[in-house]
Amino acid sequence: MTDRLDETVALVTGASSGIGEATALLLAELGAAVAVAARRKARLDDLVGRIEDKGGRAIALETDVTDRSQAEAAVEQTVAQLGRLDTVINNAGVMLLGPIEHAPVEEWERMVSLNVMGVLYVAQAALPHLLKAADQPPRQVADMVNISSVAGRVARAGSGVYNATKWGVGAFSESLRQEFTGRHLRISLVEPGAVKTELATHVRSEVWEQLGNVFTNTELMESEDIAETIAFIVTRPRRVAINEVLIRPTEQER
Repeated sequence: MTDRLDETVALVTGASSGIGEATALLLAELGAAVAVAARRKARLDDLVGRIEDKGGRAIALETDVTDRSQAEAAVEQTVAQLGRLDTVINNAGVMLLGPIEHAPVEEWERMVSLNVMGVLYVAQAALPHLLKAADQPPRQVADMVNISSVAGRVARAGSGVYNATKWGVGAFSESLRQEFTGRHLRISLVEPGAVKTELATHVRSEVWEQLGNVFTNTELMESEDIAETIAFIVTRPRRVAINEVLIRPTEQER
């Protein structure tokens, strides 16, 4: 890495576990003050404690980003308590796999609400603050990193609606990127393959019995692997934008 994040502020959604938790810890190590947002407040408080124990600065924001008012409030509280907003990691998401035939439509609604609308709500609320930060020292550049999935590139049976949400995140991110190329707000898309996180635990047991053996013999990535990729993106020099990163386990075929 060529730079640190001292005197900057980051907001990480979905920070109570997995990729979000690992990313918040690493950004704090790099000098950023970090707002961690998720629904599980106790986990956020623990995360804030660990960051502060290492000399960092962090705040916990109990937030359901599927609620527009809560998503907007998380952004505003970040700026009010930490002073600015330079980096947004749009990480909150859910993976509810299963055949489309006879699917519980409530699962589709949950994925669209969180994976798509949650990203949009946070992005819209954050834009004015990110653009302001991009005009100011210390770095004169701001970043939004949207977390998608290999499922945003490769459609599979049993994953159709999850695929749809992640393809949507990719399309939104690229369009947004093109809007701000001249204003030093970098929009990046990260598409992880199989990672050892809680995502799989959200899948119905009967579905997991059918689909869960895909990665039985694959060494999965750790959340820290994705966090390091995100940190690489947001620490690039002002002149460099990493638009898109697809990252899979070495043994993952598709």
